[in-house]
Amino acid sequence: MVVPCSERVKLTCNFTCSLSENLSQFDKYQVVVLTNTPLRLQIQIGDYCHQKGIHFIVADTFGLFGSVFCDFGDNFTVYDATGENPVSGIVAGIDEEGVVSALDETRHGLEDGDYVTFSEIEGMEALNGCEPRKVTVTGPYTFSIGDVSGLGEYKRGGLFQQVKMPKFLSFKTISEAIKDPEFVISDFAKFDRPQQLHIGFQALHAFVQSKGYLPRPLNEEDAALVLELSKNIAEEQGVKVEFDEKLLKELSFQATGDLSPMAAFFGGLTAQEVLKAVSGKFHPIKQWMYFDSLESLPTSVARTEELCKPIGSRYDGQIAVFGREFQAKIANMKQFLVGAGAIGCEMLKNWAMIGLGTGPNGRIAVTDMDQIEKSNLNRQFLFRPKDVGSMKSECAAKAVTAMNPELDGHIDVYKDRVSPETEHIFHEEFWNALDGVTNALDNVEARTYVDRRCIFFHKPLLESGTLGTKGNTQVVLPNLTESYSSSQDPPEQSFPMCTIRSFPNRIEHTIAWARELFDSSFVKPAETVNLYLTQPNFLETTLKQTGNEKPTLEMLLDFLKNEKALTFEDCVQWARMQFEKHYNYNIQQLLYNFPKDAVTSTGAPFWSGPKRAPDPLKFDPNNPTHFAFIEAATNLHAFNYNINVKWKTRQDYLNALDSMIIPDFSPDANVKIQTDDKDSVSNVPVL
Repeated sequence: MVVPCSERVKLTCNFTCSLSENLSQFDKYQVVVLTNTPLRLQIQIGDYCHQKGIHFIVADTFGLFGSVFCDFGDNFTVYDATGENPVSGIVAGIDEEGVVSALDETRHGLEDGDYVTFSEIEGMEALNGCEPRKVTVTGPYTFSIGDVSGLGEYKRGGLFQQVKMPKFLSFKTISEAIKDPEFVISDFAKFDRPQQLHIGFQALHAFVQSKGYLPRPLNEEDAALVLELSKNIAEEQGVKVEFDEKLLKELSFQATGDLSPMAAFFGGLTAQEVLKAVSGKFHPIKQWMYFDSLESLPTSVARTEELCKPIGSRYDGQIAVFGREFQAKIANMKQFLVGAGAIGCEMLKNWAMIGLGTGPNGRIAVTDMDQIEKSNLNRQFLFRPKDVGSMKSECAAKAVTAMNPELDGHIDVYKDRVSPETEHIFHEEFWNALDGVTNALDNVEARTYVDRRCIFFHKPLLESGTLGTKGNTQVVLPNLTESYSSSQDPPEQSFPMCTIRSFPNRIEHTIAWARELFDSSFVKPAETVNLYLTQPNFLETTLKQTGNEKPTLEMLLDFLKNEKALTFEDCVQWARMQFEKHYNYNIQQLLYNFPKDAVTSTGAPFWSGPKRAPDPLKFDPNNPTHFAFIEAATNLHAFNYNINVKWKTRQDYLNALDSMIIPDFSPDANVKIQTDDKDSVSNVPVL
């Protein structure tokens, strides 16, 4: 339940009474959220919710200032504090003091207070499947699990696996937390501000209770009273705090401010806390978080009491903070939005709400070459089911124009990729007319190109991106900051081919192996055959290549003759032989070359550390994983040969399998298998 108060200047009696007269109305809710309500009402409802075991959240914004308060009860359980996948690794050693070393100096990725359990350890078998043990990090490659006396001596092997342990939190009631606050620091450069703002917000509520209205914009008299009230509250609560008078005066100056970007930020933050309250996933705010964005105040335009007075405009909440001159300035901005997806929708909505581009000289250009898909609707909120199939840029422009009709005729819609191929559309005249560019893209190549154009034309760029619950922003100012392209993300981790093919020990290795198998089985053969059939000189060109001609010719022979599929049954039988090859024959060959009791030249067991001996699989049609492989491989192989398998049933697959005779396999003594990528051997099986 969210309880808002839309009347910012004066709180009506009817609204207050309707909430406070019957507190039992909240009993049917799991979470109650209050926004912009009097402090006395927050305390009354909050203490009641705490008593009833109802999760309680308060969110407030005053101009560029905002706060969130959470009370999730006396015994709230957090089941997963971070939401990250549990880390795991290979054990290289465990000493007598309980210090665990990760293999090959691989960072373990654990933190103090994490818990781990173990498996496949030899010599300290009691640790295998043990109760989770608390970790103390001793270095990037080592961690301690405490006392291991009586567990024997570590010999070899083993895996560690992080275990997510529940965390139990106790929250104070809001009446207690006001007097004894616990803060989440939002900006460590402003370490001293939360306590000041905590008292300052109370002073604003006291001001309203005394005067019946919020402090007037840029009014020195009201600001002086807020400062005096703050000092009185601090004295009453016995809090020793050194007030920054400019900070508290600015809080008073902006008290009537109502900014769409701040509402978006705190609305999203509060919604996230609601999800935490009902799911127990991610660590909640405990208990107060204060935030300010005073860096956003303009320095190039005037702010006076006269310029910040309300004028009966939809932008009065903004004018109260920035003044009329600033409002006129953003109304005449010319901004270019590249991308109208999730971030693009948020940006356009904010621009519409703040009136950007609505002036006589203002324009917004938006481009996106994509159509709306059903999967977009869960986060790209400007779109509705009726819009599926339509162009994103068009629908987004229509949606924000409906939100703010003053944008009508001020949005230029494009459906083109911003790239070298479209420089006749986004030409010099286009770029020179812009005041700024905002990226809302989903790939590095496009971001880099837009960044280069902004550098060339000396345009400011706002860059941003998200990945799950993580996000980033970068402000690029000409001749002042580094550009987007000045720094690059670290390259994706790559793995030795011999590890992927024969000695996988991580889930990432098996994923890389599966991608290679898909490419070599279903992509490269079809592409090669198509080139052979469409290019008259393909064979001549291939034969001139050094090292690739034999595999290419063998691929053509297999795909067009030896393994050519004519029927559904052919596809099933091909898929069955792929299963046998990869999960039986190749593993038998590997164990022939390196038996499970094999040792290295130094006498150490070959199958130790990251090398883990596999076992061949015997195909079982009743095993759902085995059958799923056959079904998927059959469908993909049939697709390449244009064979329709749409109406085939499980029994059809089983009938095709029953007619097969699987040949026995004998390991080949001449086959060599790489154990190191530095080795150079031929005829290496792909496992």
